[in-house]
Amino acid sequence: MNRLKELREDRDLYQKDIAKILNMSQTGYSQYETETNDIPTSILKKLADYYSTSIDYLLYVTDEKKPYKKSILREEKNAVPQKEKSRH
Repeated sequence: MNRLKELREDRDLYQKDIAKILNMSQTGYSQYETETNDIPTSILKKLADYYSTSIDYLLYVTDEKKPYKKSILREEKNAVPQKEKSRH
C-alpha cells in the first residue's frame, strides 16, 4: 500500500480532506497517492509535518516513521530574538 494512503486512512481521512489541507484538488492529490505524478518538495514538507514523519519515510528511503529532530538552523530561524541587556 502507498504510504500516503496508509497515513491518510490511519487518520480516517478522505483524499478530499488532505487535498483541502494542501489547497489543491482531490484529483491532483490522488495522483500523488497513485504515483502518477511526482510530489513537489513543498508538498512533501507539508505532508511530513502534517503526519509528523520524515520526507524520507514518505519516499520509502527509510522505514522509520518517527520524524528527524529539527535542524539547528531551522530552530534558529524560528527562534524569537532576545533583547540584549544594556550594561550600565
